[in-house]
Amino acid sequence: MSSGLRSGELADAAGVNLQTLRYYERRGLLAEPARSPGGHRLYPVQALTLLRVIKTAQRLGFTLDEVAELVDLGTHRHGRRPDTSLQKRAATKLVEIETKIADLQTIADSLRAALDAGCDDLTTCATTDCCPIPLAGLDHGDNK
Repeated sequence: MSSGLRSGELADAAGVNLQTLRYYERRGLLAEPARSPGGHRLYPVQALTLLRVIKTAQRLGFTLDEVAELVDLGTHRHGRRPDTSLQKRAATKLVEIETKIADLQTIADSLRAALDAGCDDLTTCATTDCCPIPLAGLDHGDNK
């Protein structure tokens, strides 16, 4: 019998479900596995490492498209351009994440101000100059 991990074994070891394995196959992140004589999917042991890399990259904020590019970079190291390196992509992702954090901090500050001010109705806030919620694009009666 061929050696390898069955779908359930791989999914359990990687902490994902079977649908995730199939989805990653359809996306091209995981190669379609060989089959046992009984028709069971048999993934190579290296698939577990690949799944762990994918899940780690996702936790770091990379999209699946970005993960696919990173995985491809890792398998085609020779001749790569400096602008496609993990360092460059990680730096770009860090700027993106820090921007999101700043945006979320602004939202949190606005929510705290609304709670402190006792705001209870967005319609009232939209027509009140002293409302602390930044109602973007509203000029309190101006038709601009």
